[in-house]
Amino acid sequence: MATESTTAAETDVTLADWQAGVLGGILGAAVMAVLISLMNPPVLQGAIPGLYGLSGGVAGWVVHLSHGAVLGVAFAAIAERGLPADRSIGTTLGLGVVWGVLTWLVLAALVMPLWLGVVGFPQAPPFPNFAVPSLLWHVVYGGVLGVTYAALR
Repeated sequence: MATESTTAAETDVTLADWQAGVLGGILGAAVMAVLISLMNPPVLQGAIPGLYGLSGGVAGWVVHLSHGAVLGVAFAAIAERGLPADRSIGTTLGLGVVWGVLTWLVLAALVMPLWLGVVGFPQAPPFPNFAVPSLLWHVVYGGVLGVTYAALR
């Protein structure tokens, strides 16, 4: 007489900090790109890929999601050193929003206009470029990054 037994195997999949940062950054950048596409498509079709001498919506998405992933890893490095031990979603959301504002201030408002001017992009924004819609997009990016990071960690 044969007997059957079943053993339940519990798998506990956890991501490393940088992996959670990459995924959170990509998701945040994707949500941000949808907002940009709805509010100001030339930014995603021209300016963002123009940083690298590219053009078009697909190039804009690829560049933008890549930036989101890299900035997500930087966020993870900072978050793991600056977050309290509880790492609640609310705390990480707040840190993500601050990260979004900082990326807007430094990268979008200061670096991007200069970079586009240097590479000869014809519609380079003025320097500095403290555009309010861009601030909104970056806050959304940071918020989605923070929540996703907390959920994955």
